[in-house]
Amino acid sequence: MSSRIVLLPGDGIGPEVAAEAIRVLEALPIDVVVDERPFGGAAIDALGDPLPEETLAACRQADAVLLGAVGGPKWEGAAVRPEAGLLRLRSELDVYANLRPAVGVGVDLLIVRELVGGLYFGTRGVRDDGTVFDTLEYRPDQVERVARRAFELARGRSARLLSVDKANVLDTSRMWRRVVSEVAADYPDVELAHGLVDSVAMQIVTAPGSFDVLVMENMFGDILSDVAAAVSGGLGIASSASLGASSPGVFEPVHGSAPDIAGTGAANPTAMLRSLALALEHSLGEPELARHVDAAVEAALVAAPTPDVGGRATTSEFGDAVLASLEVAVA
Repeated sequence: MSSRIVLLPGDGIGPEVAAEAIRVLEALPIDVVVDERPFGGAAIDALGDPLPEETLAACRQADAVLLGAVGGPKWEGAAVRPEAGLLRLRSELDVYANLRPAVGVGVDLLIVRELVGGLYFGTRGVRDDGTVFDTLEYRPDQVERVARRAFELARGRSARLLSVDKANVLDTSRMWRRVVSEVAADYPDVELAHGLVDSVAMQIVTAPGSFDVLVMENMFGDILSDVAAAVSGGLGIASSASLGASSPGVFEPVHGSAPDIAGTGAANPTAMLRSLALALEHSLGEPELARHVDAAVEAALVAAPTPDVGGRATTSEFGDAVLASLEVAVA
């Protein structure tokens, strides 16, 4: 039985890097149907909605969603922005656990970011006196489910989990720490520690190799995952997976749409291809193929680097190098 992937190329370099992911996917010995749908700014231009209902319906029926990139200066300040489609997609699919691996020289950590709660989804508004507010809200069950996901992932690695909060200041963080500690009782084989976000941020910069799996709320995860990406090679090569309980996962590069290089052939597809590997591992049940793709990407970074990592290869030439490595590995 074939798997079904919905492809959301999006904006800027999104279609270019997504095309390389599909080239690689088609070279693998698996039966996959790819359904391309409009999303982001491209969908606003075509249909007036960054997440058309037909696109959302297709995503609900998929085994995995591959997303390129969204946004760009064309839509800045507009009444409807591409990023609204991304937030709605995450919320509608309830992909509450965002996995952000950071792998580089002396670094191999995994940040598990709660993705559909917290400050980005709380009550917001403007009061009569001009005060603007955004509310940080969490329910205990939201914390529990992402904590369990993090414990399971830690169990499959070095069995060490660091929960990150700001419990010395925030009531939400005190509740977060309490719930994570309660969940820990079900995972006696995993060593749990707690850390304050400001201290952890410093340690990621100064000693990233000391971490394995970290779990944290939405905004902390947004910031610290970018810091971790920076110390492991940069946002341009960082991947992510957003997972729910039963919905299809959403797999996307961390980088933006890079409109300044769109159409030039200079985009680095590493993050998109690493996101494809995450999809193979977490949604398509192909962990061995995921490892092959990751290894082929690492080889291509040496054999055919793109300009952002000091080389001269084009997007498609990088893809050619990945395919050449895969041809040997999966023959």
